[in-house]
Amino acid sequence: MTARALGPRHRQAPRTRATAAVPLRRRFVAAPVAAEQVDAARKLNGAAAVLAAAVLGDSGLEHYRGMFNNRLMYLPLVSASLALSASVHGLGDREPRPTRLRDAIYSLAALTGGVGSCMHVYNIGKRAGGFSWHNLFYGAPIGAPMALLLAGALGMAAERVRDRGRGRAPVLLGLPGGRAVGGIAAAGLLGTIGEVGLLHFRGAFHDPAMYLPVSVPPLAAALLANAALRPKPRARRLARIWLRITAALGFIGVGFHVFGVHRNMGGWKNWSQNVLNGPPLPAPPSFTGLALAGLAALELMQIGERR
Repeated sequence: MTARALGPRHRQAPRTRATAAVPLRRRFVAAPVAAEQVDAARKLNGAAAVLAAAVLGDSGLEHYRGMFNNRLMYLPLVSASLALSASVHGLGDREPRPTRLRDAIYSLAALTGGVGSCMHVYNIGKRAGGFSWHNLFYGAPIGAPMALLLAGALGMAAERVRDRGRGRAPVLLGLPGGRAVGGIAAAGLLGTIGEVGLLHFRGAFHDPAMYLPVSVPPLAAALLANAALRPKPRARRLARIWLRITAALGFIGVGFHVFGVHRNMGGWKNWSQNVLNGPPLPAPPSFTGLALAGLAALELMQIGERR
C-alpha cells in the first residue's frame, strides 16, 4: 500500500539529514544526559537542605541566647524552615521542570541571609570598641548569615539546572553550570573556614582536632576551584576525594562539639546552659552542605563535557 493510498494523514514526511538525526540524538544522548542533570539538581537541593538545617539550628540557639531582642531575629528561623522544606521537596522531585514556589522560597532565603549579614556587621560596629578582636569573638557571628544566603543561592541554582534538564546545557551567571556552582561552593567553603578559624582561634586551638576544619576544607576549596578553571578528569578526581573528606568532616565535627559541651562544667547534666555557651552543635554540617554542592558541581562539569 502506497503513501497515496493511505491518504494525507499517513503520508511520511521527507527524511532530511537533520530530521533523521534528531530522534537518535534524543533517544541515546539527550534523555540520559537530562536524567543525570536532574540528578545533579537534586543533589544541589540536598546541599541546600543541609545548609538550611544548619542555619535553622544555629540561628535558633544564638537568637534564643540573645532573647530575640529584635523581632527580625525570628526571620531567619522562618526562612530557613521554608528553605529546608523546599529542599526536601526538591530532593524527591525527579521532574525536569523547576517550581516557582521553591524558587521564590530560595530567593527569600538568599535575601534574608544578605540582610542578616549586614545586620551582624552593624551589630559589631556599634559595640564599644567597634571592629575589635573582642567584638569579633563575642559579638554577632559575622559570617553565620551567609550560610542562609548560600542555601538560597544553591537552591536557585538547582532550579535553573532542573530547567535545563531537557537536553540543554545549564548556564548560570553567564558561565557553564558546573563551573558557576563550583565557584559558589569554593567561595562558600573559604568563608566558612574564616568564621571557623576565628572561633577556634578564640578557643586557642586547645584541641589538635581544631586544626582540621582550617586545613582540610581549604585544600578542598582550592582543588574545586582548580577543577572549575581547568576542567580535566584528573583535577575532578582529586577535588572529589577531598570534598568527600570535607563532607565527612562536617558530621565528625558535630561529635567533637558534643564532646566540647560535655567538657564544660556540669556536662550534659547542665545542658540548658552548656548547649548555649559551648561549641555550636549545628555549625559543622555547613562544611557538609558546601562539599555536597561541590560534588554536584563536578558532576555538572562532567555532563557539560559530554555535550
